[in-house]
Amino acid sequence: MLLVVDIGNTNVTIGLLRGGTLVATRRAATAAGATPDELELLLEGLLGLDDASFADVGSIACASVVPALTAGMEAVAERRDRPLVVASAGNVPLAVRVDRPEQVGADRLVNALAVQRLHGTPAVVVDFGTATTLDCVARDGAYVGGAIAPGLELGLEALAARTAKLPRIELRAPDRAIGRDTVSAMQSGTVFGYQGLVAGLLARVRRELADADHLEPGDVKAVLTGGLSAAPWARNLDGIDAIDPDLTLKGLAILHAEVSGGERLELGLG
Repeated sequence: MLLVVDIGNTNVTIGLLRGGTLVATRRAATAAGATPDELELLLEGLLGLDDASFADVGSIACASVVPALTAGMEAVAERRDRPLVVASAGNVPLAVRVDRPEQVGADRLVNALAVQRLHGTPAVVVDFGTATTLDCVARDGAYVGGAIAPGLELGLEALAARTAKLPRIELRAPDRAIGRDTVSAMQSGTVFGYQGLVAGLLARVRRELADADHLEPGDVKAVLTGGLSAAPWARNLDGIDAIDPDLTLKGLAILHAEVSGGERLELGLG
């Protein structure tokens, strides 16, 4: 089986694929200072939750935005004698038309590859992670840039940490925008405010992508992914065509197939 690993600043997310189908996914908190031994224990433990182990893994594909854990992943793969593909601007099979391709996060490029192959272009990927990113893929399939905003949970944590009286709250949409107590007011500002931020930014980048190819904004697909994409309030975002929490993992599977096999494959990803 193929093990795909998405190492983010907040979470490490893994998936197991058999025959191009995602059969299991697991998530754990990122420990940026973890040693290769600790990372190996984490991966083995997550695999064990689905009655699997490294003995079942034939190869690995990884996207990481934490350099120390990228090196740790390489050490684990070498020790386990498993071939490893690490996503980068140099090996993701799509044109990258930005000023500094090497600075684009590996997860953003993998998301662009996945949306191109699975949903079609032009498209925008909205990723709710530690940061909220919008990544744009032109009609010809090239990655052309995007936008980065502070993540919703990051903003909420900062609000609680930097103020004397505002508490940490449950992240859910309140019944009304006008809060009648501190918690509902914070939920309104956080959830409804973030919905407005994303909807407004998405409308602008959608228009720019459409104008570049003489299309209507409605011709540009918008796909939501990331750890918060499955939250109930995320379903009410304006302008989203599809929600795919596992888009990055699927992109890694596509990357692995095309880099290792040397040809473009349309995987039957579940």
